[in-house]
Amino acid sequence: MANGWHKSSYSETGGQCLEAREHGAGADVRDTQNRNAGHLSFSAVEWAALVATAAR
Repeated sequence: MANGWHKSSYSETGGQCLEAREHGAGADVRDTQNRNAGHLSFSAVEWAALVATAAR
């Protein structure tokens, strides 16, 4: 996906998903259906904690 944005392979059903782009400072997350609304930014520590929690 352009600009590093991607969505989870688990997001292919239901039409409600998020996109993320990782970078050195952390990650940004946005709504796939409302991309122009902006995004949330997470620090590297916050992003790692979220990914670890989701993996459980």
